[in-house]
Amino acid sequence: MSGPAARAESSCRRCHHRKKRCDKTLPQCKACHHAHQRCSYLDDEKETATFSIAYVRGLETHVKELEQQLAMFLSTQTTESELTYNVGNDIGASVGLDYPSHPSATSPVQSSIANVQPIAQQQQRMTNVSSSQHTTTTTHRAESLTEELKLLSLEATADRHVGPSSGISFAKLTQAVLRRLSPDQQEFIFEDSIDDEQDEEEQEVGTEPQNGMGQEGYMTDIEIEPGAMFTAASAEINMHLVASPPLPLYYSQEEEPYSFQDSLSFLEPSHINHLLEFYFAHSHTLYPIVRQQEFTHVIWRLYANPSDPLGRSALWQFRIWMVLAIGSTAYSSVSLLDETESVQHFNKAMVHFETAMGCGDLAALEVLMLQVSYSFFNKLGPNTWILIGMAARMATGMGLHAADQYKNLTVDVAEHQKRLFFSLYMMDRVVSLTLGRPFAIQDDDITVEPFADTDDENIRPEGITPSTKLEPSTMAIPLHILALRNIASEIGSRVHSIKNSNAANQQAKEQTLQSLHKRLIEWRRTMPFPLPGGQSKVPHLCTNWFDFNYYTHVIMLYRPSPLCQTLDLSQLRVLADASSMAIHQAITMHKQQRFSYNWLNLAVLFNATLSLMYSTTAQPNNLSQVLESNKAIEDLELSIELLQAFSRKFASAKRIQGMIQVVLGKLKMQVAHS
Repeated sequence: MSGPAARAESSCRRCHHRKKRCDKTLPQCKACHHAHQRCSYLDDEKETATFSIAYVRGLETHVKELEQQLAMFLSTQTTESELTYNVGNDIGASVGLDYPSHPSATSPVQSSIANVQPIAQQQQRMTNVSSSQHTTTTTHRAESLTEELKLLSLEATADRHVGPSSGISFAKLTQAVLRRLSPDQQEFIFEDSIDDEQDEEEQEVGTEPQNGMGQEGYMTDIEIEPGAMFTAASAEINMHLVASPPLPLYYSQEEEPYSFQDSLSFLEPSHINHLLEFYFAHSHTLYPIVRQQEFTHVIWRLYANPSDPLGRSALWQFRIWMVLAIGSTAYSSVSLLDETESVQHFNKAMVHFETAMGCGDLAALEVLMLQVSYSFFNKLGPNTWILIGMAARMATGMGLHAADQYKNLTVDVAEHQKRLFFSLYMMDRVVSLTLGRPFAIQDDDITVEPFADTDDENIRPEGITPSTKLEPSTMAIPLHILALRNIASEIGSRVHSIKNSNAANQQAKEQTLQSLHKRLIEWRRTMPFPLPGGQSKVPHLCTNWFDFNYYTHVIMLYRPSPLCQTLDLSQLRVLADASSMAIHQAITMHKQQRFSYNWLNLAVLFNATLSLMYSTTAQPNNLSQVLESNKAIEDLELSIELLQAFSRKFASAKRIQGMIQVVLGKLKMQVAHS
């Protein structure tokens, strides 16, 4: 079967020593082949490879066909003893061997196809065999072999695990509650016209490219059961975390790597300054990964003197281009602009990825975290979930979670490492709670105190000097966001953990909800003041962003969970009010042009809309009276307006918008008939 060549994960030894770019083609790279030299890949029995998703899926289909032929042939071996040729001699070598569960010296794909290939040749001579003679043993073998191929890709067709905090179960519950809107109280079914209308629009105008790289199609091959479209939509949003391939090469093999000094000089100083300002006001405020003063000094130093020795540092090249890429994609997520520039900067950074990863543990941790920060806005990069897991292992392996690790460090180095660790902690909480998966870093294991509430210029190797400013420090907002992630972590472990699903005292449940709600209220009341006013488009530099996050966390606290599987009327009203206010805060930022249209906010908006529909239709009172007393219909219309903006970047937003419109139409009919 023809297909793209397998590629190794690292360069061969000869290319590495000669500092030449290796194309990583297996079983022998082109550089060694042209030089008539033996490639180290030929001697490495542990070398593994990656393949494109389309190629792997093609192999999966091909193997299934070959396994069917194998099953038919084995059946013939036992039932067609009159055949004139010896079947056992032909297939004994293939059938008598166990399929390896670990990679061998050759690619598992190549070895699998090589073992089965003679069966296809024999099948051409067999015309009287019924497909109903397949055996259970061979069917199981076919499934196992197919699974081996699926391990080559992170785009496996099997469902990925998502837990209670992801909202999947809540989506199912909302779907069930919507039966109240059906005249016969049967399961609420969304009409097929939703997908039909979308298909017509895509044929007429084409799907909006996602992130400047192509159409969003992660879930196109998943069959959606009737009546389960909320669940499918929620799962589709979560796929933004887990659906990308592992560490691909982002520049053409034929092109030479980017020239750092030439490329940087092509940018206008004013534009570089714009991207830096937005990065440090936006992403750096959420995750203070790099040292702002040092970074700013180096980038302008290299811009003024391209021949500076730092220009040959792979780590600094990666840092600079990735920061510019994050600044560009973050700005595009707010302005809904084209992502071409951020993709270009990201590609330039990834040229230096492998070398930068070899610059030490702390450097490698920073490299991974910068990629995670980029992936929150743009799905061009590797798997977000895997990256955070790798970074968490590295951080805990270095002991960054333990207070003893910092005793012998100077204050400035210790503060930088604390910022790295707690930025990773916040990333882990965002992603793990979105997917409903266990945390990579457990709260009980952390003994180190958070980073100091001070500016970079006040941090010295020997200590921290007091600030004379009246305004909050640049670390005040990151620390306040860290406090929110701590509360979210407790909500995840005390409310949404499966271990809390056992029957408990109702009073104890109520106390848990009340204590966490009080912490959220205190968090909102103690927000930093005054907020910086330099960047008008940064969402978390306005009070609406803090209100938005307060209400979305109240939603996560009060929606049905393993702790509280059913809500009383007062809890339903709290959930309804929080859902309504979350949508109002989002629409306010939308009108101010400072709302970030990334997949995280799409997931949050979807959950807020689900909560609004659930809390409205689940109330025991007459539904028409409930709709007249609250503003659920108006709030759903606001949600549809927001989803319309999201649909410019995410195809799933268009599908969700169609579903909400169906529910909205039913609610309006309820009011009209009353």
